[in-house]
Amino acid sequence: MNDAVNAKIDTMVTSNDVVLFMKGTPLFPQCGFSSKAVAILEHLGVGFESVDVLQDMEIRQGIKEFSDWPTIPQLYVKGEFVGGSDIMMEMYEAGELGELMAEKKVAPAAN
Repeated sequence: MNDAVNAKIDTMVTSNDVVLFMKGTPLFPQCGFSSKAVAILEHLGVGFESVDVLQDMEIRQGIKEFSDWPTIPQLYVKGEFVGGSDIMMEMYEAGELGELMAEKKVAPAAN
């Protein structure tokens, strides 16, 4: 990954409270895992930015190196990598993801 891609990803994850790197968009997820990740965030009622990695191959590969995590979707909260959809689901079911959002003072979704 080049420095420009690394800087772009770093800006994305640090300038937004919650960022979901996914395949597709929240309205049209392009894989089941991305769809599941969006559903979890929407159920939690938190605002989030999404990045469609299918629109930028450098970001698609770069985010894997940035997080040292091989799959997409990937969730970042307040600049910290949380995990993929399976980890999100485990944390959600245990109540931990909601607690993390509250602990980090993540803003609710705009209506």
